[in-house]
Order: sequence, then structure tokens, then C-alpha cells
Amino acid sequence: MKKIVLITSLLLIKLSAFAQEKLVKDLDFDGKKDTVYIDQKAAQIVCRLSTQNFKKLKSKTFEMSSNNTFIKSTRNGFELRNNWMRAGFACQFRYEKKEKRIRLIGINEYAFGNAANEGSGEASANLLTGDYIGNWNYYDHLANNEKGELVKIPTIKTKMKFNKIYLEGFNEESYFSYQTQLEGPVEKHKTAEKNRRAKTK
Repeated sequence: MKKIVLITSLLLIKLSAFAQEKLVKDLDFDGKKDTVYIDQKAAQIVCRLSTQNFKKLKSKTFEMSSNNTFIKSTRNGFELRNNWMRAGFACQFRYEKKEKRIRLIGINEYAFGNAANEGSGEASANLLTGDYIGNWNYYDHLANNEKGELVKIPTIKTKMKFNKIYLEGFNEESYFSYQTQLEGPVEKHKTAEKNRRAKTK
């Protein structure tokens, strides 16, 4: 009897955990509840909207989906969060009424960098306005009498041009493409800070 109770309890816990993976809220602003979740087997974001008769709207397949990949509610929609050991990102989505599609509207990211925190920091990009704000660090091995020092790069504020990305065309490559696009501006500001510090020595 105890064994049956234990098995039943474990099943209920598992089902409860599975149920919590689904986000239920009005995403298309018609007053009716919609659903968005990660199909772990297919490794896709799946969204069912009342305005589209609850048919499955799917993202592209994710190659790096894990237990640390999940959906979270935001003020105007939802976000996909992906947390790794020392870095992670969140991609925000919103339903666009005119286009009747779910669009990627923002990306946040963070990193702890290596053991010396080289490359640590955080950033956010508004894909609607093109505004990017980044706060990053680099490790100067020669600073502090060659004992080394973590240096903050002055806040990077710049305008970027981002192509429109909709749910059906989204996977982690969308994030990596954004990241690649920003390597230039970040490296430029890092070099400028290194040069500034070199002049003051």
C-alpha cells in the first residue's frame, strides 16, 4: 500500500512539474487564454492562440534545448530563457496585432566569463527600436603591478539594425547571429578603454 501511495505521489509531482512548464495567458489580446510551451521531444516552442483556432504555431528546432531552457511570462508576452553553466540569455516575444504573428522583440544576455571573469557582464537589445546597452568587463593582466585587475568597459550604448524575426523562424541561431553582430562594437569599446588606460599609466 505504501509503495502505491509513493508511486502515485511521484506521478502527481511529475505531472505537476510538467503542467507548470506550460504558460497559460492571453497572448493575442482578445480576452481569451492562450498557451505557450516547449515541446521537449521536438525541441520547439509551441504556441496555441485563440485568434488562430488554437492551431500549433512552432519555432524551428533547438539544438541546445535542456532542462535549463524554459518559458516565462513577461508583461506583454513571454520569453524563452536558456541558462548554461556560466552564461545565458532570454529572448522576449510579443504578438503583433497587425501582422497576426508572434515576433521576437528583445534579447537579454549575461556571462560570468572565465575563471578571471574575462568577458563577464550583461547586455540587452530592443529589436523594435534597435537600442543596445551593454555592460562588459575584461581582465587586464598587467594592471595592479601585474597582479591583474578586472576592468569595466564604459557602458556601451549604440543603435543596431536587427532584421524582423518571427516565432516560426526562431531558434538559438537567432541569438547567436545577434551575438556575432555585436562582437564588433564590444571589441571596439574594449580596445578604446585599453588605449585610454594605457595613456594614463
